[in-house]
Amino acid sequence: MALAELDHYNIVTGNLERSVEFYEQVLGLRNGERPNFGIPGAWLYCGDKAVVHLIGLEKNERNGSGAIDHVAFRATDFDGTKANLQQQGIKFSEMSVPGFNIRQIFVHDPDGVKVELNFFAS
Repeated sequence: MALAELDHYNIVTGNLERSVEFYEQVLGLRNGERPNFGIPGAWLYCGDKAVVHLIGLEKNERNGSGAIDHVAFRATDFDGTKANLQQQGIKFSEMSVPGFNIRQIFVHDPDGVKVELNFFAS
């Protein structure tokens, strides 16, 4: 596997509207298309790339390691990555993004930080 670039970062917020306003008005990002994950949220775009993902949850509903829920990378070789994680005995989960041709693998680093690996179909 080779990491290609940082894909986005995800923030859990107790006030989604305020956070969207900040990223739009202060940083100049654009609120754009987001798959329906069944929870409140927004994707903020820089050009054509959604670089900040916001999730609107109450504090007691958070499941990440802090205010920043996870770090995400674009990656290559989904099957090879999965085999390597299995071979090393590293626990992971996987999913596909609704409406997008993206497969994902989620792992946690030794400090508990959630790491998302995004594999885009060619």
